[in-house]
Amino acid sequence: MSAFAQKLIAWQRQHGRHHLPWQCDDPYRIWLSEIMLQQTQVASVIPYYRRFVQSFPDVQSLAAATQEQVLEHWSGLGYYARARNLHYAAQQICRDFGGHFPRHREGLEQLKGVGRSTAAAIAVFAWGAREAICDGNVKRVLARHFAIDADIKAAKSQDIFWRQAEVLLPHNAADLKSYTQGLMDLGSLICKRSRPQCGACPFADDCQALHTDSVGEYPKKSGGSSKKSRDGYFLYCRRADGKILFRRRAEKALWGNLWILPWFDSIEALQDYAQEQNLQAQSAAAFAFCHVFTHYRLNIHYQSYHTHQCELSDRDAAIRWLAPQEIHGAALPAAMKKLIDHISST
Repeated sequence: MSAFAQKLIAWQRQHGRHHLPWQCDDPYRIWLSEIMLQQTQVASVIPYYRRFVQSFPDVQSLAAATQEQVLEHWSGLGYYARARNLHYAAQQICRDFGGHFPRHREGLEQLKGVGRSTAAAIAVFAWGAREAICDGNVKRVLARHFAIDADIKAAKSQDIFWRQAEVLLPHNAADLKSYTQGLMDLGSLICKRSRPQCGACPFADDCQALHTDSVGEYPKKSGGSSKKSRDGYFLYCRRADGKILFRRRAEKALWGNLWILPWFDSIEALQDYAQEQNLQAQSAAAFAFCHVFTHYRLNIHYQSYHTHQCELSDRDAAIRWLAPQEIHGAALPAAMKKLIDHISST
């Protein structure tokens, strides 16, 4: 066993996380947690995970659910493609694998939304497979410990990180889960992207980046352009009964299949639409806040309207009128809930 693996396993058994709700050998719960934990911190995931497994306790119940039910349970967690992929993959498992998870990494990688590192983690925790994980957190740990100068984002660098991750794997099956969980815990709790806790790191004595006072320089990343900004104009319309107008997004659009206030690219387009529908303006257009996506910033503006009679009907599958008390349980992105709260408080 490598010295790296020995130190990591010893540290994880003494200081790592041992009571997370998905720490079991059920591949369904492990898979669900791994998908939820992509781009999302553990503390944020736990309440969503518990609610999700209460409603969908196994892959069969998830496969049988509607996509809207799944999105409602995901609402607020962000990166909604994960939820759509999760639902599709559950149906794959029931349709193509007889309701049983593939037991090997290669088979797991056939599931929609499951990449190499996620498949490896599921195989390790569910069946004790000897597979390396190498997600962003792991690459950061390796880059700092071994002072790897390769660009973490470059396609040509990926083999460097994967080879290193595979070389370090322990051979003893009894150590694989502790080792893998240790990598996750170290990257999440200690070797963090910003403000790493080097004084509490089990590798403080032999981390090459720490010894050269260059922790902040790793992992190496190519310079990226700053995020572009765009403006979105949202129509907030209340009926006489207090219900608010929502429109379902197209499946492949941003926030696909989620319910949002009607979105326009300009205030003129919003106002023209309102006039066509005989809506009465209640306020001037106003800026609410900036919402940050992975690749750009959306400046969210809105204008409030009221209507006593409206041609927009619930008979249109893309239209829904929701009472205020229904909003937080519906399949809305977090930005829309925030916008509704903002408008309600002004």
